[in-house]
Amino acid sequence: MTDTLEILRNELGNAVMDSSKMIFIAMIISIIVGGVLGLILYLTSNKMFFENKSINSISGFIINVIRSIPFVILLVVLTPLTEMIVGTNIGPEAATVPLTVASIAFFSRVAEGAFSEIDNGVIEAAIASGAGFWLIFSDVLVIEALPSLIRGVTITLVSLVGYSAMAGIVGGGGIGDLAIRYGYYRYETGVMIITVIILVVIVQAFQLLGDNLSKKFLKR
Repeated sequence: MTDTLEILRNELGNAVMDSSKMIFIAMIISIIVGGVLGLILYLTSNKMFFENKSINSISGFIINVIRSIPFVILLVVLTPLTEMIVGTNIGPEAATVPLTVASIAFFSRVAEGAFSEIDNGVIEAAIASGAGFWLIFSDVLVIEALPSLIRGVTITLVSLVGYSAMAGIVGGGGIGDLAIRYGYYRYETGVMIITVIILVVIVQAFQLLGDNLSKKFLKR
């Protein structure tokens, strides 16, 4: 018990900070890039906008390829890209690269689904009134899809918590790395239990916040 407390006192704070940094950097980039890709997928599949089967098929194929690769394998596959961007393949900075790539692919499909849920009648009414694309985008697409997009962000955040924990297997740092190094390799069961509890609390907090925000904007 003394060893567990000592380990937690020395390592837990840095592990939580590393995980938080990985998750939020990946999330911010995936919201921007994944959101744009999701919008492109939606627009190029919709006859009312810029239907283009070639762009839609190519984009969809690339995203599906990334999503089909298990995250642990993606960590290894993207090692050259990771080293090129951050100069190393170990640590939280390195783990952020595959985390970001995985979350972009994931959120792009979520965003596409959110935009696809919009009632075509609302869009047709906006077009009939003479609204331009940018006005339709800001006042119709974003507003109507916002509750679903918030739920999508929540799902992506929860997935990123799990991915960031898996990054510990290859020395990615964070809570998962702490659990692997001490809870698994050194048989410190107390460390393993505490890290699992922390992960559960983080996931529950993200889910509760996302659900409340989604309901708030849905009422509007």
